[in-house]
Amino acid sequence: MDTEAVRSFVRAAELGQLRHAADELGVTQQAVSKRIAALERELDVRLFTRTARGVELTLDGQAFLPHARHVISGVDRAVTAIRPGSRALRIDVLGLRSAQAVVLHDYWRSHPETDLDVVTLRVNDPLLAVAAVRAGDIDASFRSVPDPAALPSDVQMIHAFHSPLELLVGPRHPLAAARTLTPAQLLRHRIWVPGIAPRSEWADFYDRLAADFDLHVDAAGPNFGNEVLLDVLADSDDVATLVGSRDRYIWPTNHDLRRIPIANPTLAYPLSLLLPRTNPHPGLRAIINHFAGLAPPPEPIWLPSWATTSRLGDGNRDDDGDIERTRR
Repeated sequence: MDTEAVRSFVRAAELGQLRHAADELGVTQQAVSKRIAALERELDVRLFTRTARGVELTLDGQAFLPHARHVISGVDRAVTAIRPGSRALRIDVLGLRSAQAVVLHDYWRSHPETDLDVVTLRVNDPLLAVAAVRAGDIDASFRSVPDPAALPSDVQMIHAFHSPLELLVGPRHPLAAARTLTPAQLLRHRIWVPGIAPRSEWADFYDRLAADFDLHVDAAGPNFGNEVLLDVLADSDDVATLVGSRDRYIWPTNHDLRRIPIANPTLAYPLSLLLPRTNPHPGLRAIINHFAGLAPPPEPIWLPSWATTSRLGDGNRDDDGDIERTRR
């Protein structure tokens, strides 16, 4: 059924004249008349009778009108749900306890009028997130593409914020009493990050981190979730893991886990945002400005070479990866 014909019927019924309906819909009176005639043929009933004053509903037209209104309302809601600028701002995060979700929640608490839809794509390859942005399934994704050449020209990767890493250990770990640590103090300690997915940005991140600081990053074993990881840390005297300073973790009090900042340099995970290069959702600007107001990590900072410094509105792509690994 032609929904525009149904819309023309509804407006003609409500306004009582085909000419008024045509003016409101931005078409000719003849077009409205043809649409209604086609709808009557499809339904095999007469919906209107013509009078000197305009049109009046037949009994069939009166019976059809409330259902037609429902059809048009459903179509309008469906279009609103997917049209950038009119639907909720849809942003992909790696997890609902991740730093990205925490920062978005902080923003929403300060701006509860924001129509925000936070989703998790549950994909490891950042290029799949790129494809979702290109298709319009999401407005933005907290992902990074380590190889700038793989980023299509119609998608941009901009800097969101840096997430400093902390060492998370149980009370029996040799480093448990430390207030802060340097990367050099992590040497020869097992850092367990189970289930690092091949081709993921975090696989590249940990490879570079381990290579630059000669760290023992162990990805062995499947990832059974944060709860299992925290249980292992609580009982271990030799296993640690790395977490973001803004990541949300909750554990039983008797676990007595410790989050220890790492400095000189600060090891930072660069959080980027993938979004369309043209016509991004208008709600993104305020959120990106919120990111700019976050406190930066303590200097000096180590970042992987693919960390971008581009921001929304920059004219050039940050394709050369020319960024110091340690900023002083």
